Amino acid sequence: MSDSTDPKPVCWWPALLIAGLAILALLAIWIPDSPQRAVQVLKTVPVILIGSLLLLLWFSRYSRLSKKIRVRSLAILVLLIALGAVFFRLRGFTGDMVPILDWRWSTISTLSPSDETESLGIDYPQFLGPHRNATLPNVHLDPEWESNPPRLLWQIPVGEAWSAFAVSGRSAITQEQQDEQETVACYDLLTGQEKWRYTYTARYATALGGIGPRATPTIDGERVYTFGATGVLTCLDVSTGQEIWSRDTVKETGARVNDWGMSGSPLILNDRVIVSPGGPNGQSLMAYHKNTGAIIWGGGNRRAGYSSPSLTTLAGVDQILIFNTGQVASHDPDSGKLLWQHPWATGNATQHIVQPVPLPDNRLFISTGYGIGCQLLQIANEQDQFKISILWETRRLKAKFTNVVHNDGYLYGLDDGILVCLDLQDTVVQAT
Repeated sequence: MSDSTDPKPVCWWPALLIAGLAILALLAIWIPDSPQRAVQVLKTVPVILIGSLLLLLWFSRYSRLSKKIRVRSLAILVLLIALGAVFFRLRGFTGDMVPILDWRWSTISTLSPSDETESLGIDYPQFLGPHRNATLPNVHLDPEWESNPPRLLWQIPVGEAWSAFAVSGRSAITQEQQDEQETVACYDLLTGQEKWRYTYTARYATALGGIGPRATPTIDGERVYTFGATGVLTCLDVSTGQEIWSRDTVKETGARVNDWGMSGSPLILNDRVIVSPGGPNGQSLMAYHKNTGAIIWGGGNRRAGYSSPSLTTLAGVDQILIFNTGQVASHDPDSGKLLWQHPWATGNATQHIVQPVPLPDNRLFISTGYGIGCQLLQIANEQDQFKISILWETRRLKAKFTNVVHNDGYLYGLDDGILVCLDLQDTVVQAT
């Protein structure tokens, strides 16, 4: 006869059942070819969280393990969680909603400034380059990177932000966040040495959206124009960083700061600077005099999207293109009048981020991530009335944050993170 005081064996089957159900749930989420990896990530979180809590409940109450083992194990778990909080910090989330963890005391190594003095001879004065199409003419890269790799000239720490650089001569200008101050900073392109810094009180920060300004500055001659994450439009002297004028476009147009911050880079056109605060009552797209900041015109009523205004010619008419919430719109450059609008991704996926791509033969390519896809539009002008028709649409190129580039009848872009080449004629996609 066995002693009644003998410990009962460990009860493993609940833990195995919980783990098995969690694995099945994860397989059901990730095996299907989903158009939205962000949705898969969001569905994964509760599976892991609930599974972990159930396993913890089993371990502490129903596992039949000795009290000593349970107490020590839980103490180790609490210690590991505490150490994780001490040594790591949440820096934000990727576009697919995956948390980004950083070593809490990580620093950016600073290399000694380069002694290079030559000028590159290539300016990149605004978002996506001279023509806002992510291309540079007459640039040739050495394909032999193993024998002749790119050489790092310098590296310095900068403030938090999502802004890129605008470059003119040896001036490289970007936007940063420094505590409660939004900052415009100018660095020497070839040495990394700071030339000047301009600050004003403004701060955008959310757990999902991250911290700091998002738009890229625009350099026009001796002046640089910036659009902050809270909608502050500023004109500065390129050489000194001295303020020439500034306007709070969100406040004065009755708009509100986008959920992910104001992101459109300023467009310079003749004597005006054009931005998209997304205000009502004909103040969605606004043109200010680039020398004085005076309002020249406003047009449209939709909330702003996350793209930047761009100038193109379609159906023989010069026009400004802009992605707003739930539509792509065209405005007259001289008056701001709405020329045409085309509804696009009008449901929950209103985060239009990628630039519309004008194409030969009066065509326009538009794309959005979040499972939406893309369309190729034909733009016609019949007696000053624009007609928009859809040539084709597909979910094969769902661009989210990275822009699409056109070359020789093909479009190159990231389809929810996968590099693809899309044939404009028959929409056949070659993935790499």
